[in-house]
Amino acid sequence: MTGNARRNEGTALKPEMFESIQVNLSAVERRAGTLTTRRSVKKEYQAAWLVKALTCIDLTTLAGDDTPGRVHRLAMKARKPLREDIVEALGLADEPPKVGAVCVYPTMVAPAVKALRGSGIPVASVATGFPAGLTPLPQRLAEIRYAVEEGAEEIDIVITRSHVLLGEWQALYDEVKAMREACGHAHLKAILGTGDLKTLRNVYKASMVAMMAGADFIKTSTGKEDVNATLPVSLTMIRALRDYGEWTGEKVGFKPAGGLKTAKDSLAWLILIKEELGNAWLDPHLFRIGASSMLADIERQLEHFVTGRYASASRHALA
Repeated sequence: MTGNARRNEGTALKPEMFESIQVNLSAVERRAGTLTTRRSVKKEYQAAWLVKALTCIDLTTLAGDDTPGRVHRLAMKARKPLREDIVEALGLADEPPKVGAVCVYPTMVAPAVKALRGSGIPVASVATGFPAGLTPLPQRLAEIRYAVEEGAEEIDIVITRSHVLLGEWQALYDEVKAMREACGHAHLKAILGTGDLKTLRNVYKASMVAMMAGADFIKTSTGKEDVNATLPVSLTMIRALRDYGEWTGEKVGFKPAGGLKTAKDSLAWLILIKEELGNAWLDPHLFRIGASSMLADIERQLEHFVTGRYASASRHALA
C-alpha cells in the first residue's frame, strides 16, 4: 500500500449520510449467496485469479508465542510465496509474485522490517489494544506511534465496538481520527470487529464513520471474534465503501480477515470485489486478504494446475 497509494483524507462527521440507512438482510444474503454460483473460474483463468489473490494477502502471524525467528521465516515465505518450479511453469520467472504485506504485533515489527528490507513488501502492525481495543486511548495511540517508529507502514487498528452498539458516532469518529493522526505517514486499516456489531445496519454505519474519520482501509474482523469475515458482511461494507466513494471521490480499500483459509475462499472474495467494485480494486493498494494458511492452499492448487497432481499439504508449509 506504499508508494503511489492515495490516502483517504476523510470528511467532517455527517450522520445524515448513514443514520437512516436500511439494510435488507434477506436481499443481502441472497446476493451474497449467488456470487459464487453465477461465475465459474476454471483452468488457466483460475490459476491467474489465484496468483492475483496471492499478491493481495496480508501474510499474518498473531500468536502469543511469536518470535523473531518465526517472523523471519514468515518474511522469507512472503518474499517467495511459490516454489521456483511453480513460478517457472506459470511463466512468471521475470516478475515472481509476492504477497501484499506481512502483518505482525508491534514488538515483531522490527524483525519483520529487517527480514523484508529491499523486497518492497510493507510491514503491517496490529495496534490499539488488539483484539479487544479496550485499553485507554492514550496507550492505544502510543502503541500506534511505537509501531510506526519501528518501521510499520500500515497500522491495523481496532475500534471500540461499544461506540457502535450505543450509537456514539462522534466518539467513534474522534477515536479513529486520533488514530489516523497518530499513524503519520503509515496507512490506517480500521478493523470493525463485525461479529460483535450485531446487525448489518451497524456494520454499514461503522464503515461510514471510519471512512469519514480518514481510514484508508476498512477491515472486517480481528480473527478473534466468534464470527469473522462473511460474504454478507463484506457486501455490506463494500456497499458503504462504494457510497462513500461516490460522495467524496475517494477510493478506500477493503480487507476481509478471519476464517479465510482456502483458495476457494480467495476466489469468492475476488468475485465479490470484481462484481461490486470493478477491476480497479483487484489490486493490493485497494484489496487485501488477512490470512496465513490460505497461502499454502493456493500454492497447492497452483501446483496441481502445472503438474496435474495434488501434493501433500505438508509439502507447502507456511514458513
